[in-house]
Amino acid sequence: MGKKKSSTPDNIIAVNKKARHDYFIEDTLEAGLALQGWEVKSLRAKSVQLKESYVLLKDGEAWLFGAHISPLPTASTHIDPDPTRSRKLLMHRREIDRLIGAVERKGYTIVALKLYWKKGRAKVEVGIAKGKQLHDKRTTQKDRDWAREKARILKHNN
Repeated sequence: MGKKKSSTPDNIIAVNKKARHDYFIEDTLEAGLALQGWEVKSLRAKSVQLKESYVLLKDGEAWLFGAHISPLPTASTHIDPDPTRSRKLLMHRREIDRLIGAVERKGYTIVALKLYWKKGRAKVEVGIAKGKQLHDKRTTQKDRDWAREKARILKHNN
């Protein structure tokens, strides 16, 4: 028997599924992360959670808040790891200006969607998002259920 393929590629560390449920994602951008050594080791072990994470723009810089990176038990003894510290996002000035414009003028929010490796560097995909109302979430769920049911019917008829 062959190996069972995993549903996620090897380079993906974590995905924020709740963000796509709670928000309409208008646009996405890629940003680097300024990390400490113990955080990189934890990312390699995939002990990270993006569920409540969002991006805050302060003093012309982008910061990732709410991302929980659990320290490994083998973390160094001479440092005090803080799992929920704010981490600086590394982005070009024009990208940050675009985010500032979306947040201040149009009322969007910025959420972390995915954390992954790219050429040995940790990257985060951030999305410019608009919040969903409860009826929007129900509509999305209804559409998803109908697509699943339609696929089941078509498979059964063939």
